[in-house]
Amino acid sequence: MIRRKRIAVVGAGGATPGQTELAESVGGEIARHDAILLCGGGGGVMHAAARGASAAGGLTIGILPGYDADAANDAIAVPLPTGLGHARNVVLVASADAVIAIGGGPGTLSEIALALKLGRRVIGLDTWRPQAPDSDAVAIVRARDAAHAVQLALAPEEDTP
Repeated sequence: MIRRKRIAVVGAGGATPGQTELAESVGGEIARHDAILLCGGGGGVMHAAARGASAAGGLTIGILPGYDADAANDAIAVPLPTGLGHARNVVLVASADAVIAIGGGPGTLSEIALALKLGRRVIGLDTWRPQAPDSDAVAIVRARDAAHAVQLALAPEEDTP
């Protein structure tokens, strides 16, 4: 059996209209590449990405912070309640082959940091630009647009900068 790639899309629940449009495009691209979209199951970037993937016929999984599956947005096909609160961020990024970050606040920054710590590829679109104390840039691969972000997420490790 060939396993489908799992791509997490992370970003703020209170995203800008431009970020939600970008997230919806990313979700659609993930579905068109027959990958599975993982997200936090909430609003903003998460809802837009799931909506885009669902509209394109893709599978959407929401890793929820609480115990209520019905708290997931209406574009989540498989809600997974964790009861872990913010700690669900590690479950989300650990479950993914790659993470695409769009916009975001401190929660998104924590997901980026956890993904990097776990060795997951992180692709950024209009998101944080963290820098290490020694002034080295943190390894977030910058994408031009939604299609490029998904291409980078699906590329073999040796094919990304």
